[in-house]
Amino acid sequence: MARVDQARRRRGGLVMDAEYPIEHGERAGESIILLHGGNVGNWMWEPQVERLAGRHLITPDVVGFNTRAAERWPGLDGAADDVAAIIRERAVDGKAHVVGLSMGGVIAVHLAARHPDVIRSCMVTGAMMTGIRGTQRRLAEWQLRAWDRRWFWRMQAAMFRIPADAREQFIAAGRGVSAETAHGMYGEIFAGSMPAGRFDYAGPLLAIAGEREPKDVRVAFTALTRAMPQTRTWVAPGMRHIWSIQDPDLFTRTIVDFVDRDVVP
Repeated sequence: MARVDQARRRRGGLVMDAEYPIEHGERAGESIILLHGGNVGNWMWEPQVERLAGRHLITPDVVGFNTRAAERWPGLDGAADDVAAIIRERAVDGKAHVVGLSMGGVIAVHLAARHPDVIRSCMVTGAMMTGIRGTQRRLAEWQLRAWDRRWFWRMQAAMFRIPADAREQFIAAGRGVSAETAHGMYGEIFAGSMPAGRFDYAGPLLAIAGEREPKDVRVAFTALTRAMPQTRTWVAPGMRHIWSIQDPDLFTRTIVDFVDRDVVP
């Protein structure tokens, strides 16, 4: 199994490495797949990988991002199909507990709509399924216009609290995502990408919003519950959008409680 190269430098708790491994741990028990957000790559999950030692974890790059930046963005449905193929190939018994943050959370919802058979449980956080509006929409559109500007990525690094000695690599990773991919992916999310109708997925679903992130995340709870009545919701106290890094212990504990005991914090 691929393992983290111990020679790589740790930067503020993150291994900022474009070649971060896809699999971690022995392929035994029940697999967990972690789907990253839109401005980063699979390396964002290093704090969780460290804290979930002994489990089989899958941390792929989403199509169009990080090591797959040269691949054409296939749409949210296509990204979900790609994740389903990864689970069938790499997960124990072809099924996994799915954890998605931001863009990864949106993809996880599309995965539940299209490939319920590969999901053991599903936890999504920061998933803006019904689009974004008002000031937040205008800000997001401005950000897209500034996508290839270095100052924009410096601002993003500060907002996400990327450690100072890791910011250059974060900036390089962000600027490596093509404007076409960014506009395609964010365009779908901005407009609202909630699949229509009731889902066949009947397993556990936990939808989370950070208390200090945009209200559009909480607004989507109603649509998620309509599509999957078993959905439970939680607001993470004091947390921002990327709370997997803000409070990695709480984030990891939330995964463990949900995956192992079907318990909501």
